[in-house]
Amino acid sequence: MSSDGGLTSLDLDDWQALRRHLVHNASEFAPEIARDKALLEALGLQPKSRHLIDFGPAALSRLEARAMKDFDVRRQLEMTAKANFDAQSQTHGMTLNLMEARNHSDLARRLNDEARNRFGLVAATIALEDTAPVPLGWKTLDYGGVDYIVGENGLSLLGPDAVCRVLFDDDVKRIKSAAVLRIALWREGRPGLVAFGSSDFDGFSPDMGAELVAFVARVVERVADRWPVLS
Repeated sequence: MSSDGGLTSLDLDDWQALRRHLVHNASEFAPEIARDKALLEALGLQPKSRHLIDFGPAALSRLEARAMKDFDVRRQLEMTAKANFDAQSQTHGMTLNLMEARNHSDLARRLNDEARNRFGLVAATIALEDTAPVPLGWKTLDYGGVDYIVGENGLSLLGPDAVCRVLFDDDVKRIKSAAVLRIALWREGRPGLVAFGSSDFDGFSPDMGAELVAFVARVVERVADRWPVLS
């Protein structure tokens, strides 16, 4: 705040100085605000006396709406945080179960059971291109099938476009969206896929983060590497 020729000027960027000025000169500003009907109407306020301004129904309604909006935002954030925490906990439990698999077939069975029981999905499968023997219980893809489904440079595909009969067989009739993750197995890096199918159109969507399902796919990849595929 500075003075020049008896006139006081305020630095509007200095909020504390501006606040002190308004509080100190409240009796001066109140009558002017009370006489400004356009301003009062825009703010939803009503003049009650010379130095008293009442929050009318419009102003109270706006305050209430703002409070409810803030409450809804906070509640949504809390619900999202809880959902993320629950999903992470379930994923960790799923990982422990997968690590106890005894062979490739048992791994595929455990993956499907865990996806259905923990996350309410329709199915979860493991698929491998048929350049060599494919383990029992796994899906078989033609050569180049992985690139065809997720794209030549794609690591994952989420949403309705990821729903493929070759990955889900007859379960595909109940699946509305899916998450498909690229994997590479054994020393030669044989291309394959881990797929999760949901009965909900919004179960998996292209704008959804793939971190958790990608983590599960990496677990499947590592566990499957324990055993060779017999010819």
